[in-house]
Parts: sequence; structure tokens; C-alpha cells
Amino acid sequence: MTRAASAALVVVALGLFILSWSLLHHGSLGSGQISDTPTYQNYGDATARGAVPYRDFKLEYPPGALPVFILPSLGHEGDHAAYDRWFDREMALLGCLALLGTALCLRALRAGPIRTAVALGFFGVSPLLIGSVVLSRFDFWPAALAVLALAALLWDRPLPAAVLLGCAIGAKLWPAALLPLFITWIVRTRGPRTAAVWTAGVVAVLAAIFLPFAILAPGGVGHSFYAQLARPLQLESLGGAFLIALHHVAGTTLHLSNGFGSQNLTGTGTHAAGVVTTIAGLLALIAVWALYARGPATGGRLAAHSAAAVAALIAFGKVFSPQFVIWLVPFVLVVGGLRGLAGGALLAAVLGLTHAWFPHHYWDLAQRFAPTQSGELLARDLCVVALFVVLAWPGLQHEMLGEHRSRLEALQRVRGQID
Repeated sequence: MTRAASAALVVVALGLFILSWSLLHHGSLGSGQISDTPTYQNYGDATARGAVPYRDFKLEYPPGALPVFILPSLGHEGDHAAYDRWFDREMALLGCLALLGTALCLRALRAGPIRTAVALGFFGVSPLLIGSVVLSRFDFWPAALAVLALAALLWDRPLPAAVLLGCAIGAKLWPAALLPLFITWIVRTRGPRTAAVWTAGVVAVLAAIFLPFAILAPGGVGHSFYAQLARPLQLESLGGAFLIALHHVAGTTLHLSNGFGSQNLTGTGTHAAGVVTTIAGLLALIAVWALYARGPATGGRLAAHSAAAVAALIAFGKVFSPQFVIWLVPFVLVVGGLRGLAGGALLAAVLGLTHAWFPHHYWDLAQRFAPTQSGELLARDLCVVALFVVLAWPGLQHEMLGEHRSRLEALQRVRGQID
């Protein structure tokens, strides 16, 4: 595909994305929002007035999230309507940036015009599929940084990749799941010494983000890690969805509790479910890293296993807030072959099933464990598990199949020459 054709598809996709974003503000799509922007504004306003994060007020997110909290506050301290408006615009721009990162990945992978058009078109309408949660969460910030890091690596730009991945981890910890894959790629393509230097670069970026605050307020920074890593079993998690289903079938004891900024479950089996899913998630991530390390260092495999790592984090985590599906969009859409087709279909199901109950029917689910919404939640979580399996399963690796055919043909040619 020519550069001009690729640029034209990107422009059309960006226009579609902005149109979709705009439509979220009208009718039922924009009503009944459950927003996190008041919390973000508290952080942004306090910092704009001179307070030091982690020392003067508690912050549950890593320091790399601060820029997107502070910018809408500048000149608008205390003005909730203005903050919401500017934060909304900020997230729209970051969504466009994530779309551009997806386009760069597709270009580096030499995706054809049909595959590129479908992937970018899907991204363009993704705000409508996800729903109004995209307007008031900052998850497009780490997602954009992470997919741009992948794009930089695929374009053989290791230094920008190190900076971008470090910033992504500094914004929200989940992109750290990509680090072993990226290191393996650089070991295979540039050698162990370069990989060690590259890893040191990522560490240096993280030190620049975390160290100043760790010096000023070590307890506050420690509390932010605790707030992210020690959370109880959230209502929307896979373990939570199974326990709610079991509650409907067998009448088990299950209660709702509020804490850590979310609705969580207490009662029969909640602790065990959290432990089991956490272990399953760790094993799933290790499997993704190991499977990638065992195969060739192709761009298609790096993209697919990166998407699989993100899916593993979401599928088996103790927390699965609705906005987490944003992370999946850029990574799943760059996967090609059979996995790309199946992954795209499952991604559409995940987004649609999330939008089915959030935000309009969330409190029916949370306060009454409403059967319809409970079923939609369980179906959504199982679709993410299926997405992980599709992305990680070696038998669906289109690139590997092609390489095996090439090797077989080469071997047959050699045998023919010997005969």
C-alpha cells in the first residue's frame, strides 16, 4: 500500500473517531454517566495551587498520570464544567494519538489496504462501541504511549520505544507486562548488550518519573502502589462474575462493599477467587512471554503476543473496570491473520457487552446483582478469556505457519538438488 493511500485511510479514520466521540455527547449515549473526573480534578486543582502530590495529598495513580490531571485544571481551578470539558477534549486527542500509533504499527507490519481500512475503521467507531466511559477516564493516555512504543520498536527505533514504554508504565503500571516481550525482541534483533542498554534506558525513564516523588514522599508513593496492587476482588472481575453467577444458581452468600474507588465483593469464596485468578493471571503472562521467546522474532508475533499480554492482565485481574477495555483496542487491531480476525470479533463482543450494562445499568448489577446484567458481565469476561486464548494459542499463528511452509519448501528444494 502506498504512503498516500495509508495517509488517506488515517485521515478518514481520525474523522470517524472524532465524529463517534462527538455523538457520545448526545441523546442516551451521553446520559447517566458515572464519571471519575471529580477525583481527577481534585488532584489537578491541588497541584495547580502548589500542593505536592503524594506528600500533601494522597494519589492512587503513578506520577506519570499527573500531566493529564493537571492540564485541564490550569486556569480552571474549581470550575467543574470547564474541567470536564477540557478533560474530554484531552482524551479525544489522546485517542487520536492511539489511533495514529495503531496506524504506524500496521504500516510497519506491511498490512494490506483491506486489513488497514478495517482495523482503523474499527478504531474510528470504538468510542460508540465502548460508550461514555471513554469521556471521563484517562486510559487513552497509557494506551497511546504503549502502542506508540510498540510502533517505535517495529520501526526499529529503540530509543523512542524505551522512552515511550517507560512513560506508559509511569502513567499506569499495566504496560510493564510488555517489557519482557520488548526485551526479547531486542535481544533477538540487536543482541544482548543492546538489550541491556535499552532496559537501562527504560529504568532511567522510570527513575526520572518516580524518584523525585519517592524522595519527597516515600510513604505517599508506597501508598499509591498499595492502592493499585492490594485491591480486593472487584465486582466486574472474572472471579466476581463467576461468584455472582454462583450466587444466582446456588444461593451463596454474597455482599457488596465499597473501597479503593470501586465496588467489591465479600462473602463465600471471594478470597479464594481472588487468589486463584491472580495465580492464573501470572501463569498466563509467563506463558505469553515464554511462547514468544520460543519462536522467531517477527513483527507479527511481537504484535500478537503484546496483545495477548494485555488480554491476560485484564482477563484474570482482580480488578476489571469498564475503561480497561480501552487498552485492548489498539493492540488487538494490529494483529493479523486468523488471530486478527477472531480477535477482532471477540473485541467487538467485549466492547458491546461492556456497553450493555455500563453506565446505564451498572447500579442494577452492583446493588441487586440483576440477572440480565450479571449474565452480560459473565459473557463479557469469558469473551476476554477467549480473546487471550486466541491471541496466545500457537496453532493460530499465521506468521508461524507461513514460516513453516517456507522452511518446508526450502528443504524440499535442497532434497531435489541432492537427488
